[in-house]
Amino acid sequence: MKANPPTPPDYLRFVAEVKDRVLSARLAAARSVNRDLILLYWDIGRAIVEKQKALGWGESVVEMLARDLQAAFPDTSGFSDRNLRDMKRFFVTYSEPAIWRQAVAKSEHGPKHTGKRRQPAAELEPTTIREVVAEVPWGHHLLVLNKIEDSAARLYYLRATARLGWSRNVLLNQIKAGAYERSLSAGKSHNFASALPEHLAEQAEEALKSSYNLEFLGVGRAVKERELEDHLADRLRDFILELGYGFCFVGRQHRLTLGGKEYFIDLLFYHRFLKALIAIELKVGPFEPEFAGKMDFYLNLLNEKERGPDDRPSIGIILCAEKDNLEVEFALKTKTNPIGVAEYQLQPRLPAELKGKLPSVRQLHEAVRSMLPPARRP
Repeated sequence: MKANPPTPPDYLRFVAEVKDRVLSARLAAARSVNRDLILLYWDIGRAIVEKQKALGWGESVVEMLARDLQAAFPDTSGFSDRNLRDMKRFFVTYSEPAIWRQAVAKSEHGPKHTGKRRQPAAELEPTTIREVVAEVPWGHHLLVLNKIEDSAARLYYLRATARLGWSRNVLLNQIKAGAYERSLSAGKSHNFASALPEHLAEQAEEALKSSYNLEFLGVGRAVKERELEDHLADRLRDFILELGYGFCFVGRQHRLTLGGKEYFIDLLFYHRFLKALIAIELKVGPFEPEFAGKMDFYLNLLNEKERGPDDRPSIGIILCAEKDNLEVEFALKTKTNPIGVAEYQLQPRLPAELKGKLPSVRQLHEAVRSMLPPARRP
C-alpha cells in the first residue's frame, strides 16, 4: 500500500484560505442573484403602481399580469397574483421618501426620552432605501412587512439581516425577542456585535432560498439556526427539569434507529406520574404540517422500541416560533398518537405582572395529561 505523502508546512493554512475563497465566491454569486431578483420585484411593483395611477387600472390587472407571466415563464416561481400584490406593497412601503426620512431620523436620535444622539445617518445606511432592500432576500422582506409596522424597526431588521446574514428563522426569533426594542432601551443604534457570529455559508443559503436554485453553490444547512436551536433546547431542558414533580431527562438528540437509518429527537423525557415518554421537538421557524407527520413517526418508534411493558403511549410536543391553529388542526386530524403543538415566547426575564401567577405543578401536570385521548388518561 502506498503511503500518504507528508503534509507540507503551512498546508493546513493554505487549505483554510482556499475554503474561505470558495465560500466568498458562493456568497458573492448568491448575493448577485438575490440583488437582481429583489430589484426586479421592486420594478414590477413600481410598474403596477404607476400604471394603476396613470391609467386608472383596478386590482384585476394584478391577476391578469400573474396569469400572463406564469404562462410566459412556466418554470419560474414567484409570479402568483399574491406575490405580485406583495411586490406592489413592497414598493409602496419603501419608496415613500417621508417614511425613509422618519426611519433614519429615529435611528439617528433614538428614543426621545434618552436625549442621546446616535451615529450620523451617513455611517448608518446607504444613501437610498433601494440599496438597503436589495441586500435582503425576498422571504425576509415578507416576514418584516407582515410582522413589523414601525418604519425604523423595519430598517433595523433589514440592516441586521444584510450585515449578519440572519436566516428567516433567526430573523423571526430576533423579532419575537424584541431585538429592536432592546437596542432602543440600551441607547444603541444596533446590538449587532452581540448577535450570533457571521457565517458565509448561511448568507449564501438564505439568498438562494428566496431567489433561484443554483445547485452548483452547494450550500448546506444554516449554521446559525443550529446554534439558536441548541441554545433554546438547553434552556427548555433546564426549565422543564426545574418544574420537577415527575419529569426525568432521558437525553438530548436521542437516537432512534429503523433499518439502516438513524433518527434523532431533540429532547426526550420520561414522566414518572404519567408513566410515559415525552418527546419534544423544537422548531425555530413557523409550524409546518410535516412536523406532525415526523413526530407521529417518532412516537411510533418510541412505542415499538423503547416503551416499557407498563408504560402508557408516548406523548409528542412540538414547540415552534409561531403556528396557525387551523393548519395545526388539519395536520393532526388523522394522527393517532397524542401530539401537542405550542408556540414558544422569548422573554429575557419573567414579567413582573406574571410573578406568582404561573400555573401550579398540578396544573402543568394536567396540561400534559390533557393531551392524552380520554381513554388513555391515567
